[in-house]
Amino acid sequence: MNVLVSGTSSGIGQAIAEKFLSKGHRVTGIDVAPSAIDRAGYTHLVCDIRSAELPEVDDLDIVVCNAGTLEEADAIEVNLTATIRFAQRYVESPTLKSVLFVASASARNGAEFPMYVASKAGIVGYMKNLALALASRGVTVNSVSPGGVITPANAHILENEALYQEVLGETLLGKWAEASEVADLAYFLTVTNRSITGEDILMDNGEMLKSNFVW
Repeated sequence: MNVLVSGTSSGIGQAIAEKFLSKGHRVTGIDVAPSAIDRAGYTHLVCDIRSAELPEVDDLDIVVCNAGTLEEADAIEVNLTATIRFAQRYVESPTLKSVLFVASASARNGAEFPMYVASKAGIVGYMKNLALALASRGVTVNSVSPGGVITPANAHILENEALYQEVLGETLLGKWAEASEVADLAYFLTVTNRSITGEDILMDNGEMLKSNFVW
């Protein structure tokens, strides 16, 4: 299958692209940074998803909208507005089977900076809207909402042992997810799955569930 993934130069996007490639699919990656992947079947396009001239990519089976930013000043524009425009640019592919968005656990609990939270919550809402719109074509549309993930974007926490132990203590399983785990879920939702659509799947090691019962 032909797969398009945004934000493939590091972290979750790179892991998702690598997962599809390992399964023999053809992947086109779009990122503002140069390629971090060098293997057969991969095409890298340097482009900002905010661009008014997104590149032509034909005969897509799967679209993964992953590119995003942690910067508050750009969060709404990149994570929400540009991501919606990116999806709309490619969902008209006649061979389309599945669309996946990478949202965030913050979309559910609000536990991050305001514009970032709002942008990710907006993506979950748009995902549901798109699932309704594409259902008649048999296209599944879902989102994944990771909690803490071990990626370069979280280096400021991962490299500070005291801070890292503090955030791990907020999870039931006492750990963060690997990017490859998010990639495994992304692959299932877009390739294996044919009956889940309009759903946001939480992957947070039990952080949302954790509570201290007082009696």
